[in-house]
Amino acid sequence: MAKKASINMEIGNDGVAVITVHNPPVNALTLSALEELKRCYQEAIDSDTVKAIVLSGADGRFCGGLDISVVENVHKHGDISLLPDASIGLVVNKMENGKKPSVAAIQGFALGGGLELAMGCSARIATAKADLGLPELKLGVIPGCGGTQRLPRLVGTSKAVDMLMSSKTITSEEGKELGLIDAIVSSEELLAVARCWALDIVEGRQPHCNSLEKTDKLGPKDESLEILKSARQRYRAPHYSACLDVIEEGIISGGFSGVLKEDKVFKELVLSNTAKGLLHVFLAERATSKVPGVTDIGLKPRRIEKVAVVGGGLMGSGIATALIMSNMNVVVKEINHEYLLKAMKSVEANLQGLVTRGQLNQDKMKRTLSLLKGTLDYEDLKDVDMVIEAVNEVVSLKQSIFEDIEKVCSPDCIFASNTSTISLDVIGERTSSQDRILGIHLFSPAHVMTLVEIVRTENTSPQVIVDVIRFTKTMKKVPIVVKNCTGFAVNRSFFPYMQGPDLLANLGVDIFRVDRVITEFGMRLGPFQLQDLSGYGIFLAGVKEFVAAFPDRAFQSPLVQLMVENGREGKKNGKGYYTYKKGSKPEADHSVIQVVEESMRFTNIAPGGKPISVTDEEILEMIFFPVVNEACRVIEEGIVVRASDIDIASVHGFKFPSETGGVMFWADTIGSEYIYSKLKTWHEAYGDFYKPSTFLEQRAAKGLPLGGSC
Repeated sequence: MAKKASINMEIGNDGVAVITVHNPPVNALTLSALEELKRCYQEAIDSDTVKAIVLSGADGRFCGGLDISVVENVHKHGDISLLPDASIGLVVNKMENGKKPSVAAIQGFALGGGLELAMGCSARIATAKADLGLPELKLGVIPGCGGTQRLPRLVGTSKAVDMLMSSKTITSEEGKELGLIDAIVSSEELLAVARCWALDIVEGRQPHCNSLEKTDKLGPKDESLEILKSARQRYRAPHYSACLDVIEEGIISGGFSGVLKEDKVFKELVLSNTAKGLLHVFLAERATSKVPGVTDIGLKPRRIEKVAVVGGGLMGSGIATALIMSNMNVVVKEINHEYLLKAMKSVEANLQGLVTRGQLNQDKMKRTLSLLKGTLDYEDLKDVDMVIEAVNEVVSLKQSIFEDIEKVCSPDCIFASNTSTISLDVIGERTSSQDRILGIHLFSPAHVMTLVEIVRTENTSPQVIVDVIRFTKTMKKVPIVVKNCTGFAVNRSFFPYMQGPDLLANLGVDIFRVDRVITEFGMRLGPFQLQDLSGYGIFLAGVKEFVAAFPDRAFQSPLVQLMVENGREGKKNGKGYYTYKKGSKPEADHSVIQVVEESMRFTNIAPGGKPISVTDEEILEMIFFPVVNEACRVIEEGIVVRASDIDIASVHGFKFPSETGGVMFWADTIGSEYIYSKLKTWHEAYGDFYKPSTFLEQRAAKGLPLGGSC
């Protein structure tokens, strides 16, 4: 059932009708709200007592845009007639051309359709620090209420393209400088100023601006078209190209023509696989922090403001960087002055890298670094709210650290490990604090990668989990809560991705073709180039770990070991599957085929010793269907709360293409029956690596999805 939203209209003695959107928490626009908005506007237009209109939002928020449930319903029924007629029917006909001026009174935020409504008004008055933006491209669609036409006419083509392509917000202060906002006032003055401004338009003291007809900010047509041409080189995804095409239509043929094309393209994109996938990711991200029996029992998260990081190596310094970037006080604990100095310099280098890339300025870097302290003494950890251990994967070392911190830290301090291999029960077995021990598995580089696996044991208290979910949100990370197992959710699900390409190589499939197929699918790197960059030592250690944990289905290949024996170390020494020269792009090293052929002789799995014949589609399936299969086991064993958590793990942890919706959502677009039948065939031909899981077999037998919905 559609959510009810109220639209209130009050007509003051001054002749100004104030229309207020009320739909907590973000004043989203439901179908009924939009119809009511149309009715209120028409009533105000027809009323002899109304001179002008002010559009506002309740509870300190203007409007967060179209209610996402509207798009969900369109996807569910495959019917675009369920979309509202707001672009022409409301914004153009009633707001812009309805003969009575409107002024938007913005506070909090005006996002998506909310900003589009505001741009349809004659003027926009805002409070300080209000967020303004059009984030639709993140959901696989373009703005649908004239945003592609009015934004360039208010802020200029270059800035509009930047805002649309990046989906980033700007503040009302920047909006004022650009011409998007007409005035900034206090929240107490907002409605009064907006009312006066509306009356000033009626009396001719302020311009009655129709933004769709403005052209002064667009500049010369040739310059705008050149901006769009440049953007097309950077943003190649179909929905980004479609957005640029719509902007171009408006520049060439006029704003109203652009609005008509925008409406047509928006409706086409809404039902695209990309829109369905990105909407799923958006909703699945929201769901990750909902843990039955933990987040629904009334617990309030405690604030975590000061954190200790024990171990300042690559991961530890990355974690410390992420923490101070989130305005937390951090103490890095090391074992000697040399290591401590190196850790502090690593954090500084991480921040300097952000400055170099324009993501941080020098003043902010200095303020951020001031939150960082170093120590060699556990006593300096006595007042921290959390300790994160990030040392080498040595059981005895981790156990002794947990013993030491238990002696000095408060009884409420949370003890976390960044381990990726060792059982948390083993790490904490020498303490009496098992209820406040968990894993916080960040991905390298920790200050860049957004995913965090919160690993709970049977003893971890719900309060601690609630605290850490809030803590990761403060760090602007995406958390998934998982149970303890080898590899947790991400590495466990994707361990076949480490081995599947090697298996194909041993079946005689060209390794460079494999990389091409995988990158064309949307992965940032092919699996063989990934091995080169991450290092063969890490690859071999990972394979060893999973072979020990899952010997029944692990594929053991000598290929990487043979690469090492051949004097190849990947990017480390400039020689791997590819050659690496400073200042040049990696180039395929076809001499590596000799090493691959030697590996093929060892494994002897290619039928008749000859390379198999496969299509590009089969290569993709033979690499990712085993990942889906292992993820099915992770779901069946209850390692994750819900199947869609695997989607978020794949998108944020392994950079699986987000437009697919994540690995399980993608699998459900293919169908469990098909995936099962292919794995069964390969199992019979090439061994247990492809053996279908019980969960997959059962779902396929019943024709059920694998559970990619959230």
